[in-house]
Amino acid sequence: MGIPRRFTIAESSHRILDPFTLEKLRQLGRAIGLGPGMSVLDLACGKGEALCQWAHELGIHGTGVDINPPFVAAARARAEELQVRDQVAFVEADASGFVSGQRVDVASCCGATWIGDGVEGTLDLLERSLRPGGIALIGEPFWREIPPDEEAVAACHAGAVSDFSTLDGLLARCADAGWDVVEMVLADEDSWDRYVAAQWLNLRRFVDANPQDPITPELRAELDTAPVLYARYQRRYLGWGVLALIRR
Repeated sequence: MGIPRRFTIAESSHRILDPFTLEKLRQLGRAIGLGPGMSVLDLACGKGEALCQWAHELGIHGTGVDINPPFVAAARARAEELQVRDQVAFVEADASGFVSGQRVDVASCCGATWIGDGVEGTLDLLERSLRPGGIALIGEPFWREIPPDEEAVAACHAGAVSDFSTLDGLLARCADAGWDVVEMVLADEDSWDRYVAAQWLNLRRFVDANPQDPITPELRAELDTAPVLYARYQRRYLGWGVLALIRR
């Protein structure tokens, strides 16, 4: 499955394709005890910032897998920039069927659990690459509060309230699937702002530079309403975070 063009444009300046700042990424690496020589597999890795940063700062080795060619190219360029090309590799492939040839210490899928048809299926996929006792990372949206109406649900990019769990519901689902939640790092309002608000500038620059592009009217219409809807609904109701889990 390819990435819709709108997202490629909106996230064109982003290195982290989730509502995480670099400090949140660092916090996550420290929280799960990443260190020199540890191995990490990152499925649907986006532009590879997690692997590159953890290789640069914490000494891990890893492989990232993503289906989007521009993202894979950006990840490889980032590895060159941070001088970790000998520590990380990036594979252009469908992550939904990818299993590591060697068992890894950490297997991750942050923000793309559709590759396993949901949280439980993605955990099953990650487990196929994990060593016994290894850590699975799942990044997933959740409801901070249950939205009050259909407009609020749609503004949070959901088709129905049932599309997401509450945080306690998400933790319970992982427990029911046979995993212990051993850590978590959650996005906050500032990291959400940096992720979402930065997209508006990317969209505006594209619209100004490409007035005849077929997608421009759609992006122009989004700019007309997105900031207000974000402030009114998404910032309040929608959460996101990464859970660290170990199989029971």
